[in-house]
Amino acid sequence: MKIHKLITTTDALADLCGRLAQADFVCVDTEFMRENTYWPELCLIQIADTQEAAAIDPKAPGLDMSPLLDLLVDNEDVLKIFHAGGQDVEIIYNLTGKTPHPIFDTQIAMMAISQSEQIGYSNLVESWLGLQIDKGARFTDWSRRPLTERQIEYAIGDVTHLAKIFPKILNRLKKTRRGEWLDAEMEKLADPENYRNDPGSAWQRIKAAGRNPAVLGRLKALAAWREYEAQDKNLPRGRIARDETLADIASHPPKAQADLAKVRGLSAGWKDNDIGKRLMNTLTNAKPLSDEEMPPRTPRGAPLGKEGALVADLLKLLLKIRAREIDVSARLLARTDDLELLAAGVRKLPILEGWRYEVFGHDALDLVEGKLAFAVVKGRLRMTHIDEIHEEMRSLAAAGVSPDAPLANEPEAPADDTSDDAQDGE
Repeated sequence: MKIHKLITTTDALADLCGRLAQADFVCVDTEFMRENTYWPELCLIQIADTQEAAAIDPKAPGLDMSPLLDLLVDNEDVLKIFHAGGQDVEIIYNLTGKTPHPIFDTQIAMMAISQSEQIGYSNLVESWLGLQIDKGARFTDWSRRPLTERQIEYAIGDVTHLAKIFPKILNRLKKTRRGEWLDAEMEKLADPENYRNDPGSAWQRIKAAGRNPAVLGRLKALAAWREYEAQDKNLPRGRIARDETLADIASHPPKAQADLAKVRGLSAGWKDNDIGKRLMNTLTNAKPLSDEEMPPRTPRGAPLGKEGALVADLLKLLLKIRAREIDVSARLLARTDDLELLAAGVRKLPILEGWRYEVFGHDALDLVEGKLAFAVVKGRLRMTHIDEIHEEMRSLAAAGVSPDAPLANEPEAPADDTSDDAQDGE
């Protein structure tokens, strides 16, 4: 593979992107800083196909990033590969107002072919390539120039390794026929709505007790105010005020600006400074949430009752068994909230549709309806339908076979995996 150490000119970038536009896929990664800013500061972009790789310096004087951004967001013929790419996609969205498409995330893909919930990049590389990543450059200051050789090599390695791993993961997905399981997950990752920053909906990310429209209205106004303040100053929103501080102010609004000095999480200076004045104006003008804006009531949590909670626990056990049996992430199959809703009687759920219904939802529904049971066979926990248990026991009794013998349809213990699939992951 040809390695271009660092691209700093528009002509070199345009030439590179012209060649990459002919590839089936490109692997993309970014290095950025956001500890002290509201907007993530893009410091480096790495990109590779199977033939060449490069690091691109967005801070280089006079560099026009258009050729690269056009490749990422406008070229539908090239698949864009990321690993845990949410923040990378966010940065591209902030630059263009669009998201890369089509898109593939290897962290999400691993959930369909293993029990990994959120496998890290280092573990991914070690699992598939047998290599250990030098993490020494990971937490360096990527905004400082010049970048060191070590930083550049570390950064480019992120995409060169990924270019070797992706075809192996794709091959495994084809063999297991689980590629379609990921379609909705990848589209969700590429959905621009996930990255659109609407100050008017920022309050929904803040945990608030109760359903008082006046309190929630104040919280909505305060959260939007904080977004504008943070954007204007380019500071992390927590530097303006923490979530719990906003929730406290919304629940117990101060009567005068001088009272802000008594609010936990605010400094004494807020009692007479400009930002304190703007906060008080926000409170004064806040309107109660309308009925349309109020969060919906759902049967989550308490309405389950004791019996329902036990059923939910059984569903979680069933989920663990099924995830282990088919070697898939339990998180990809079902969310805990969905299991609790199923136990509470809700039937319009993702686990009761499509492939999830076929591999898990059908049995989950049977368990809730009393048609499925757990049994211990030869020291292993298995699930089976009630009528199957009765039929098996009758057959065993008629044949004079001990109940401890393996059931007729009990699968053999898996042998050591020496297939091509196993070799893919070495």
